[in-house]
Amino acid sequence: MTLHAKTALIAVGGNALIREGQQGTIPEQFENARTTAAHVGALVSGGWRVVLTHGNGPQVGFILRRSEIVAETDFTPRLTLDVCVADSEGGIGYLLGNSLVSELARRGMADRVACLLTQTVVDPGDPAFQHPSKPIGRGYSAEEAERHRARDGWVMAEDAGRGYRRLVPSPRPVRIVEAGAIRTLLREGFTVIACGGGGIPVVEDAPGVYRGVEAVVDKDFASSFLAAHLGIPMFIVSTGVEKVAIRFRKPGQRLLDQMTLSEARGYLDAGEFPDGSMGPKVRAAMEFIERGGTRAIITSPDRLEDALAGRTGTHVVAG
Repeated sequence: MTLHAKTALIAVGGNALIREGQQGTIPEQFENARTTAAHVGALVSGGWRVVLTHGNGPQVGFILRRSEIVAETDFTPRLTLDVCVADSEGGIGYLLGNSLVSELARRGMADRVACLLTQTVVDPGDPAFQHPSKPIGRGYSAEEAERHRARDGWVMAEDAGRGYRRLVPSPRPVRIVEAGAIRTLLREGFTVIACGGGGIPVVEDAPGVYRGVEAVVDKDFASSFLAAHLGIPMFIVSTGVEKVAIRFRKPGQRLLDQMTLSEARGYLDAGEFPDGSMGPKVRAAMEFIERGGTRAIITSPDRLEDALAGRTGTHVVAG
C-alpha cells in the first residue's frame, strides 16, 4: 500500500536545537524545539503526514563528555558510541516529541506523535571502518589527544581552531530496522520522530540479530535512505539557510531555486558544496531522487510551509 500523497520526511539538524551563541541548556533546547514544532505542526494540520528526523552533533558531544568526566573521577563505565547515539535519540526525541504533541493538541490533534528508537544497519565491510573521518566531541590538547590515542585507541586529528578531535567511522546505511513500524504509524496518521542522529549504528550478525558498533551514521544520508525506502514522495533537509548558494559568501554569490541532478553533480565536482557543510545535504537530496523520490528541498526551518508550497527553498529534481 502506497503512502498518502502529502507525506514528507523532514530532517532537522542537531544545531536547530542549539542556536549560535547559546550554551545548549535544556530550557534553550526546549524553546528551539517548540519553534520547530510550530512549523511542523502547521504542515500536519494542513494535511501533511510527516516523519521528523534530527541530528545530534552537539548533544552526543555533551553525552560523551559527561561519560568521560565521570569515568575519570569514579568507577562508572564509559558509554560506547552506539549507546551515546541511543541516549541522544531518547533525549532529543523527548524535546521534539513533547513540543510537537503539545503543538498538535492546541490544533485539535491530541496524542498523535510517536518517537521511535531507530537502529540503522551498516555493512561491517564498509571502507569507513578502516578510514575514520567523522569528527565528534570536544577539542583536546595535543597532550590529551596523545593520551587517548595510547590508552583508548582513538583516531585523533587536528581541527582548525578547535584542537584535536576524535575521528570515528561514518558508514552508509543499508537498512533501517524499524522501517516497517514507521510505515504503519504513518498510515495510522501519526507524526513519527525517528532515525535520530542517523540511527543507532548496528551490524547484522545473523538474520535479525543486531549488534551495536562504534560509529555514527550521517543524519542526512540516513534520512534520505529512509524516505526513499518508505516511498515518501517529498524529502526536506532543514538547515541554516533558506536556499542553497553557489559561490557562497564570495563575489557573484547566486541563490538556487532549483537544481537538476546533473547540475548538482557539476556543482559538487567544481567544489561548490564542501563536505564539511552543504556537501552531504546536497548528496543526500540527490540520492533520494536517484532512488525514485519525487522532490527534495533544502531550506530553513522557518520556511518549511513556503518551501512545500513551491515558494522558496532549493528544489532538487531529476534531470
